[in-house]
Amino acid sequence: MERSPWLVSTPFAKEHYGRGVEEGCEVAAEALLALLDIRGLEVSAAEHERITSCHDVDQLRKWIEQAKTAVKTADLFS
Repeated sequence: MERSPWLVSTPFAKEHYGRGVEEGCEVAAEALLALLDIRGLEVSAAEHERITSCHDVDQLRKWIEQAKTAVKTADLFS
């Protein structure tokens, strides 16, 4: 029998695990946008879309770290 790659294997558990990951990305994106705002960095519509559409929490964390010292928002994506 092949083992499932999911930590959870029931349809109910997969759905709720996926929701948790999605909500975590939403929170991280909000935190990043708040940090950029607090630092007085302008966020273009395209940058805002890139941040809010990101579904990779590790990437969002990387951007948050970079936002601490970024001179402009575009620095996050270079």
